[in-house]
Amino acid sequence: MNAHPSDQSVFVRACRGEAVPYTPVWLMRQAGRYMVEYREMRSRVTFQELCRSPELVAETTVFAQETIGADAAIVFSDLLLILEAMGQELNYPTGGPKLGSPVRTAADVDRLKVADVESDLAYVWEGIAATRAGLQDDVPLIGFSGAPWTLAAYACEGGGSRNFIHAKSLMYRDPGAWTALMDKLVEGLVPYLVGQVKAGAQVLQVFDSWIGALGPDDYRTFAKPWTARLIRAVKEQCPDTPVIHFGTGSATLLGQMKEAGGDVIGVDFHTDFAWARDLLGDTPAQGNLDPILLLAEPDYLCERAQRIVDANAGRPGHVFNLGHGILPPTPVDNVKRLIEYVHEATSV
Repeated sequence: MNAHPSDQSVFVRACRGEAVPYTPVWLMRQAGRYMVEYREMRSRVTFQELCRSPELVAETTVFAQETIGADAAIVFSDLLLILEAMGQELNYPTGGPKLGSPVRTAADVDRLKVADVESDLAYVWEGIAATRAGLQDDVPLIGFSGAPWTLAAYACEGGGSRNFIHAKSLMYRDPGAWTALMDKLVEGLVPYLVGQVKAGAQVLQVFDSWIGALGPDDYRTFAKPWTARLIRAVKEQCPDTPVIHFGTGSATLLGQMKEAGGDVIGVDFHTDFAWARDLLGDTPAQGNLDPILLLAEPDYLCERAQRIVDANAGRPGHVFNLGHGILPPTPVDNVKRLIEYVHEATSV
């Protein structure tokens, strides 16, 4: 892939584990419902219309990055679009996404197709290209996808879940069907992510949002091989593009996540950051402020951010982020203050 000016940004250099003049900050869901401007836009268009419009994707992504002063932008999109491309009906009613025809049997797996990303998801790449054109040259753009386990869980449950009964019972009951499902996901995800880099993304993040539903043995057997295959295949085609590997509820899995791959391992807010950095060794780490702290008084917010800075102990390869996404009631001024504080506190 061609070099881009933002490849030498503080954020990308931190992802490579290099020494940087200050700790870079970006925040998951930094473009979203906590911003009045986003809510006004959503009053005019549906979520899916927004995702499919390169112009609106670019407007939403660039506005958020410029407003809060983040060191990177993440393209406005959604994890589940690839499941729609595989043949599941996708809707976003109040209360969370819903997928039609949940995958519960081997026959359901057979019914799914491998996503034809060039025809069915090209609008995501077009959104990335439009966003890249709208960002300042020195601001890197993050592309992303869901991890195979998380996407398989959504496909089986048909939406959100507390116990993941359908996903886990399928993998226990019919390992062959589970393998076929995960294989189909990876086969589509690799060109999807590589295409995002070709369209203009400088960094990729793989979200394993529901990986905390698995214990270490099940992660090793039913998730890790496919995540490793995905990251390895993407890195073979995009060797200079850092990949961030993030999971929630993942404290007992961090060592295995490191083994599965990723230039940066994302740490959720349930995990002690100093412990995680020791476990990960020289591998860069991202995290890990509790998102609800953004609703605290600014002085206390900065105090808690400082604890994470202290836990990092000056080690290179730290990307400051939340341990999960920004929540809708979050004051925008607190988001700005957090980013300003981390920059100030870590400047050398």
